[in-house]
Amino acid sequence: MINLSGSPAAIGWLAVALACGLDRVVGDPAGCLHPVQVMGWSIALLRGQVETWAGDRPWKLRLGGGAITLLLVGVSGAVGWGVEMLAWRWPPLGYPLLWLCLASCLAAGSLERAVRGVLDALSGGNDGIERARSRLARIVGRDVEGLGEAEMLRAVAETAAENGVDGLFGPLFWMLVGVALLSWQPGGQLQPPGPLSLALAYKAASTLDSMLGYRRGRLEWLGTAGARLDDLLTWLPCRLVALSLPLVSRRPHRLLGQVALARQEGRPDPSPNAGLSQAAYAQAAGVRLGGVNRYGGVARAKPILGASYPPADRPAVERILALSNRLELFWLAVSLPLMVAAASLLAQ
Repeated sequence: MINLSGSPAAIGWLAVALACGLDRVVGDPAGCLHPVQVMGWSIALLRGQVETWAGDRPWKLRLGGGAITLLLVGVSGAVGWGVEMLAWRWPPLGYPLLWLCLASCLAAGSLERAVRGVLDALSGGNDGIERARSRLARIVGRDVEGLGEAEMLRAVAETAAENGVDGLFGPLFWMLVGVALLSWQPGGQLQPPGPLSLALAYKAASTLDSMLGYRRGRLEWLGTAGARLDDLLTWLPCRLVALSLPLVSRRPHRLLGQVALARQEGRPDPSPNAGLSQAAYAQAAGVRLGGVNRYGGVARAKPILGASYPPADRPAVERILALSNRLELFWLAVSLPLMVAAASLLAQ
């Protein structure tokens, strides 16, 4: 039997597990510099330089967008790799830094607090409606002016479902892939990129998509590379969520039926991932999502998900949050024996 004590893979998995706990307890403290902020500043700076060079020429904008994507994702991954190397060589300094940086790549705690902030404001009656709209505007892209309580509940349910993949299971998946990579060269002088390197690269792609991934003006060409890379990196974790979510729901025996309905209902969504993730949560939580939203004053009809279930209410939002909590623990629990098995095979 292989001894994993002190191996980079074991240390990496433990750091990921501790980071999940820190994210849940602390989240993103206000006033603290966050890696995504640095990424955002970098994207804004590089965008200005590319647009000055490219003007309105689509081929130059695509080329510049590709360069921004390669630079930001590559540098982010390299920074993460550097922190990992520091952790392996100078543990007293490197391990705490690795733990904190990994936690910063996860957004489950901050998302849950933001969602509960909207729910708490809605509990304040008429005086809380405006507070709820203000808080909701910070976490959704749709117009919130004039939304009533029912529509705001649907909005927080949908963002809790969609961002459960983008903010939690996407980066967590790549962290666990990074842990698996560390098993390839146990005890080597130069370890391969691990959980933080891959998580920061994923967050860079996600940030590029959120800032540049819009089909309007110059961004139609400038943001193409970042948006497509984000779709590609989220594709597998999104489908793993759709497959595993029924296992932590109250109806695990309906796994195949839930997965089939989620695929069917999520397919009309223009995003290859957002529709499926929301549909998977709709089936697992037993709630109807989707409908007409407004973006910049323009109405856009989203596909109806979980059509046979009642519309979103407070208990439904709580069920979605609880599903994410249970699924996070499930992924961590399953990944540990898989890591041990992989390390054992590689050691033979």
